[in-house]
Amino acid sequence: MLFPNINPIAIELGYISIRWYGISYVIGVLLGVYILKKIEKKYTVANLISSAYENLLTYIIIGITIGGRLGYILFYCPNVILDDFWEIFKIWHGGMSFHGGLLGVMASIWLFSLKNGKFISTMDLIACVVPIGLFFGRIANFINAELYGKKTNVSWGVIFPNTDYQPRHPSQLYEAAFEGIMLFCIMLIALRIRQNFLNNKTLDSKKSKNMEGFLSGVFLTFYSLFRIIIEIFREPDQHIGYIFNLLSLGQILSIPMLVMGIYLIFKRVATKN
Repeated sequence: MLFPNINPIAIELGYISIRWYGISYVIGVLLGVYILKKIEKKYTVANLISSAYENLLTYIIIGITIGGRLGYILFYCPNVILDDFWEIFKIWHGGMSFHGGLLGVMASIWLFSLKNGKFISTMDLIACVVPIGLFFGRIANFINAELYGKKTNVSWGVIFPNTDYQPRHPSQLYEAAFEGIMLFCIMLIALRIRQNFLNNKTLDSKKSKNMEGFLSGVFLTFYSLFRIIIEIFREPDQHIGYIFNLLSLGQILSIPMLVMGIYLIFKRVATKN
């Protein structure tokens, strides 16, 4: 089917342009914070006080922005630094990396947790709502007709503008479905598993401590699996292609996340047994 050619600029008021990409980030963050508060109230993952949310949100937004942009430049186009160093700061030119954003969020949460020492539990809490942001981010990628998939003959193939006008996998929608909706459902199940364990034991600080890292492990494991699989249908970056003619850069960056995720899950399972 032909791509519904949507203008990437949603609202234009004189010199001010509001893009769908920016709107998706705002919706993802606001909805994520709303659901994060609901989850914390019901499951007490990080035991944060109500006044801490605004500070946490500020840290996370800064971490996503700086980490995502630096990750994109360093992982995908490091030569840009030599050509124009200031391109690093030109976020409006596009280019954000999830893996860089993840590192940025981890660094920002570490700084946030210096006073209360709740780094791992705060990471667990954030991991529960990251799929919400991923969903809206991938929808924005689809609207912008970027990061599309490989050529295909499937009936739902999409003909994107500014390409060779051949049907392609809408890989952005695949990622929105699996890394967004499916992963969020998995995180809700993981929350229930965690809560059942705590309910079956005497709820003390030691038992709660034993489950720290479990939710982060679940997120890292399933995100990495979904990303590695969906990258098979996604067109690799033209200037990078496949590493060793086998794996895309996105797949390679996801492998350490997969290993860390499995380690965290099995470590917590072994500890609670």
